[in-house]
Amino acid sequence: MPRRLSGGAGDFARRGGQLRVSLTPRCQLGCWFCHNEGEIPPRITHHDRAVQPRRRALDVGDFLSPINAMTAAGIRRVFFTGGEPLLSPLARPILQGLPPHQMDDYTTTLITNGLTLTKDLDWLAATALDRIKVSLHYFSDASIAAIAEGKPGDIAKIKAGIEAAVGVIPIVELNLLLQEQNAHEVMDIIAYARELGIGLQIIELVDTDHNAGLGGVKVASGDISACLRSIATAENVVTSGTGQGRRVFTVSGRGGPMTIEVIDAALGRHHVGQCSTCPEKERCIEGFWALRLDSAGTLSPCLLRPDLRLDVTPHTADPAALLAAVSAHLDAFTEGTLP
Repeated sequence: MPRRLSGGAGDFARRGGQLRVSLTPRCQLGCWFCHNEGEIPPRITHHDRAVQPRRRALDVGDFLSPINAMTAAGIRRVFFTGGEPLLSPLARPILQGLPPHQMDDYTTTLITNGLTLTKDLDWLAATALDRIKVSLHYFSDASIAAIAEGKPGDIAKIKAGIEAAVGVIPIVELNLLLQEQNAHEVMDIIAYARELGIGLQIIELVDTDHNAGLGGVKVASGDISACLRSIATAENVVTSGTGQGRRVFTVSGRGGPMTIEVIDAALGRHHVGQCSTCPEKERCIEGFWALRLDSAGTLSPCLLRPDLRLDVTPHTADPAALLAAVSAHLDAFTEGTLP
């Protein structure tokens, strides 16, 4: 178990305690809404192979060293993302290299589209992953094609992977981006989550330069919340911390009570100093939400501002130097003094 660091550069817990690790910008699908966490979305590269994301600058050790340093310094949640993270040749050695840990110290989550989950599940089950979250934005092959611009998908294969993971991975969850293309299937996905007894998070659209005007009008979550309210035994509204507010519904599911979260922009947004003069503030619905470490070797505290990235490649082999550089960058971001 990594040594717990405290004070100074190690004070990450007070900032929200979340690290998103993007193992690759590549994905089999080309979903219209994808912002790829500030990288070139797969949809754009699929249309024009001349437009490519940044080249990978990190190797296995370059990923694991910052992850271990920042969890020791107070990061409480680590998410492995992409693109589709399981497409990365580094996914297996990185996830197998995670040290054993207690979920009271921090948690590790893989976010995947589920297309290769049945193939990868055996080795994933032997890692220190605490959770797999499958992005289930569709419940039919027709909806996959509508959302992913005709890219082939296989909902039966995705569902088989989800169902195989239940009982093998400690926690399995779903997330769903609410949009016009899947509005007719949302209740089916809710019923599916309840049938399996696994948590579900429903998310409102984040408008970015990459998806504006592509997928129709934004769908608010109010009607979904009203439906959930009619079947819930409890509703808890959470507006503290960073990012958007959310409604947490307790409903009955297989095996007992389970939760369905609805991210609701109407509950308010949480911003920091850098946001006060940011030209993107009016359309931003997150504020300071998560640190994002990407395969190109940069770390960013903001979804919509790639110009605020910090190059961490000089520090990946020196945990103390890495923590000092990242902490100074975050202090400046929080105070609004980054260029």
